[in-house]
Amino acid sequence: MAVSGATAAALAFRLCDRHARVRVHVRDGQSARPGQVILEIRARARALLTAERTALNFLGRLSGIATLTRRFVRAVPKGCRTKILDTRKTTPLLRALEKDAVRHGGGTNHRRTLSESVLIKDNHVMLHGGVGRAVRAARRTSGRGMPIEVEVGTLDELREALDSRADRVLLDNMSIALVRRAVQIVAGRIPIEVSGGVTLDRIAALARLGVDFISIGALTHSAPAAKLSMNIYPVRTRG
Repeated sequence: MAVSGATAAALAFRLCDRHARVRVHVRDGQSARPGQVILEIRARARALLTAERTALNFLGRLSGIATLTRRFVRAVPKGCRTKILDTRKTTPLLRALEKDAVRHGGGTNHRRTLSESVLIKDNHVMLHGGVGRAVRAARRTSGRGMPIEVEVGTLDELREALDSRADRVLLDNMSIALVRRAVQIVAGRIPIEVSGGVTLDRIAALARLGVDFISIGALTHSAPAAKLSMNIYPVRTRG
């Protein structure tokens, strides 16, 4: 299991008891084996019971994301440059923690906020009447030097994105055969991202085609929580 959320869990106990003593045995980004102690807390009984569920929720949810991410990262064959990305399909108010969990699992954050880059999707293309028009509109309204990525679903849209000088393309829900052809058309001119219906058994084949990124919404919206528990033991005091 890849651990994430240890820092958040420790904070939950400290907020309930400012004198709590927390020892982290497995840090965020490290691996834990079954039965291994991740955190050791010494605090008042009331604080332990009050913070227990909140701490376990953070640790279980975030470690689940990190563990699933690590499985996808390890599915990329050695020698391939492909990076595994997350998406913005995150839990409201928990985006920062969930994106940190992806990094703890060895993945890469696509963008943490909308201010980092422009991603032109199908609805933008529909509203502007075409890929080229959408890219040009984004150039006019975005800040100088803002990267512009375009989601395309066909090879014709891909060619239009290249003609409009997009900085990156996202191949959405394309078959292996179409991705292979798209890689040939792009010919290394701009980075290629693949997304949509990506499962573990497709990672190796996609990576070997030479794509730069594979983005997976399931890392954050469908990761199973890690199974964790907290056991309380009395501490003997002198006197």
